[in-house]
Amino acid sequence: MTTTQTPAPPVAPPIRKPGRGQSAGPNRMPPKRRAWLTGKHLLLIVLSLLTLFPVILTISTALKTPQDVRVNPFGLFSSFSLENTVTAWTVGNFGDYVANSFLLSVPSTVLVVILSTMAGYTFARLPFPGRSFAFYLVVLGLLVPFFTYMIPLYFQLRSMALLDTLVGTVLVLTTTGLSFGTFFMRAFFSDLPTELEQAARIDGASEWQIFVKVMLPLVSSGAGALAVFTFLQNWNNFLVPLLYLPGGDFRPLTTGLYLFVGGRSLDIGPLAAGTLITILPIIVLFLAMQKQVTEGFLSGAVKG
Repeated sequence: MTTTQTPAPPVAPPIRKPGRGQSAGPNRMPPKRRAWLTGKHLLLIVLSLLTLFPVILTISTALKTPQDVRVNPFGLFSSFSLENTVTAWTVGNFGDYVANSFLLSVPSTVLVVILSTMAGYTFARLPFPGRSFAFYLVVLGLLVPFFTYMIPLYFQLRSMALLDTLVGTVLVLTTTGLSFGTFFMRAFFSDLPTELEQAARIDGASEWQIFVKVMLPLVSSGAGALAVFTFLQNWNNFLVPLLYLPGGDFRPLTTGLYLFVGGRSLDIGPLAAGTLITILPIIVLFLAMQKQVTEGFLSGAVKG
């Protein structure tokens, strides 16, 4: 005679009471952690206000009437007028400066992105003798400050008849950004799986087709971030145009604003308007490309 054994009832797990410093529920936070997060947020808010206040004051001063600027220089948006902006645009020739800034920044940015992407792919995916040494030699450019070779470069450009020309200045801006661009793009290409290029080679794709059609679309976020970063750096560059464009025919916004300030040290309204004209394009570009820049730099940090 067989007997059937009934299974024992399940035993409920013991209820653990929250210890000291532990949360009693999913929505509750320890007082010390809450106080630390509150203090951190307050500190970030204060630092953000300190950073944004000069920009807001510049915009407010540029858009006020000249009389209001003299009477109440620190009043925010107490009046509205485009007189200062018109004065800076016409008297200060900021229209020509804007065009020259684009003529310098856009070609140099395109060259940096193209050459850095190709160099990054070469150092990351193509084995050749002396690859590591050549890469470290390129990265060495990050450690050499521009001040050490700017004077010899001046005489070299003059001997090549490239001084005070757009071509010579664009080449200088391009070379100053190649080291970082190559280092940045190599991090993206190094993390791509080798199975992709192996499958492309089995299908009969050439090395150029692998680079353009397989690898390049996968690092588009990095290339976009590099383009925005390089454009902002070249747009704000002051020393290169000042040294290598002495004639003033192709003077960009940075050097143009410098000369405009020298002649109007007491005329605050047009100075603020000139500053607003200088920073407005890069603010618009950064706000439009903020997501791509953040994703690109975060991906580069993880991959590197």
